[in-house]
Amino acid sequence: MALETQTKCPVIILEVHGTAPDIAGKDMANPTALLLSAIMMLRHLQLNDHADRVQNACYEVLREGKSLTGDLGGTGKCSEYTNAIISKLN
Repeated sequence: MALETQTKCPVIILEVHGTAPDIAGKDMANPTALLLSAIMMLRHLQLNDHADRVQNACYEVLREGKSLTGDLGGTGKCSEYTNAIISKLN
């Protein structure tokens, strides 16, 4: 996604990870890279309060360790992990 900021400099923002075709459609993926990239985008756009909220929610869920995906040592699904983060935002 290319964005124009207040400084009129083009920016390219994307999460970096593999496509993981072996787990596609199985609700197993870890969305952390996507979320952390979104946090960086929000900071770049000077939406620091929003970035802080998302970051704090992510870190709180990681600390709790209850809804983690398999690659993080848990047994949770992507949707469970995501919903746990969303619940911290509400």
